[in-house]
Amino acid sequence: MQRKNIFVLLLVVMLMSIAPAFAQGATEIKMWIAFTDYRLDWARDKAAKFNEVFPQYNVIVEGYDNYEALFAATALAFENNTQPAVVQYFEAATRDALDARNADGTLRFKPIADAIGDRADVNGFAPAFDDFVDAVREYYTFDGTFASMPWNTSSSIMFSNQELLTAAGVEAIPTTWAEVEAACAKIMAMPDAPTNCITWPNHGWFFEQSVAQQGAELVNNGNGRADRATETFIASEAAVSYVSWWKSMQDAGYYVYTGSQRDWTGTYNAFIAGDVAMLIYSSSDTTAVTNDAAGAGFTAAGSFMPHNGDMDYAGNLIGGATLWLSNGLATEVEEGALTWLLWFTNTENGAEWHQITGYIPVRKSSVELLATDAWFAAIEPMASPIWADNELIQGAQGQAWYDALPNARVASDQLAAATPSSATAGAIVGAFPAIRNEVTAAIEDILVNGTDVAEALTGAQERANTVLEEYNLLNAE
Repeated sequence: MQRKNIFVLLLVVMLMSIAPAFAQGATEIKMWIAFTDYRLDWARDKAAKFNEVFPQYNVIVEGYDNYEALFAATALAFENNTQPAVVQYFEAATRDALDARNADGTLRFKPIADAIGDRADVNGFAPAFDDFVDAVREYYTFDGTFASMPWNTSSSIMFSNQELLTAAGVEAIPTTWAEVEAACAKIMAMPDAPTNCITWPNHGWFFEQSVAQQGAELVNNGNGRADRATETFIASEAAVSYVSWWKSMQDAGYYVYTGSQRDWTGTYNAFIAGDVAMLIYSSSDTTAVTNDAAGAGFTAAGSFMPHNGDMDYAGNLIGGATLWLSNGLATEVEEGALTWLLWFTNTENGAEWHQITGYIPVRKSSVELLATDAWFAAIEPMASPIWADNELIQGAQGQAWYDALPNARVASDQLAAATPSSATAGAIVGAFPAIRNEVTAAIEDILVNGTDVAEALTGAQERANTVLEEYNLLNAE
């Protein structure tokens, strides 16, 4: 008996000693993203859930302060062969991601569709590329190949202070530029009018949205989709029309420029403080805008981004980012990364992500789920603590999410309203962030110094074309 007890004891000790080795045997899957706030917390919550379901994998999510820091770290990691399995790139860096190569000439990223191949599923998860919202699928498809995994997707929409519009006698939320002007005339005529009527950030994204709304392309060669873009159309008729309207709104005292390019915070705060009646902004903050406005004592009503009423409305673009799969991964790492990406962006997780942020659900099935009262039961079993602790979400139980929060559906409906074309698919162009900088600098020159619109945009176009030419010389095959 004593020998038996000793044997059992030795067996237990042996098992305890090798248990860490088994635990450490899980395949490590690193994902780097450009978030350090609650969005990083949510992604880490999801990784913990995934690791429970798939103990053979260990997903680790690391956050960076911004995309620039993330891209720099990613480039260095590839040089040192320490790259993560998955990296988040914003939509304007898509051409850069497609072109990124290692010193030996190999591509740094592998298209998701190529990695999956003709398989019907990966560890039980079907790719279901057709389930992605059309605008999202079209943006990230090149030469018929689905390139990266959509995650945080947005569009530019408008929020209106409903009480201010009602008090001014504005019966319907404006949908065109002319209607915005008419509404602003009424709002600013009130005895207790706000400081200004409307604002939005001086960011290239809004410029691109307005060009696309008019059915025009931002760059040549089918917006960079039929072939590599070699020329920008920053001074096009559509572009001049939009910026001229923008300047006229400022001249009338309706639009207020905060004085800083890409000033998301300043424009947001102006709206919440009641200094302006309308805000054109990213739908990614729909939940925050709705809640903060309610906290400030007014209703923020979401609507489509106003467009040029003299032109047929072509549609709006997507924004946000996708998740790219690193090339050259070990087989087990790539398999784990694909499993993680398909699970991470599935119907329920996509719906949950939308609810806590405002980013649109990237899958049609997520939109359909949220249109019913079954969403809570579907999401709750695998929900993150952030979702479970959200009073707005919890209070919406028992009814369709879009009935509880109508603003949440605006961006999805806006994207669905677009007429498919190279213009509304969005531009794919190298050095896109640098090109955007030329646009915002030119617009600031117009707003602050009164420079002629066509002159400023023509100068920006010339500089942007030089930037693009230099990029293509370095990156074109």
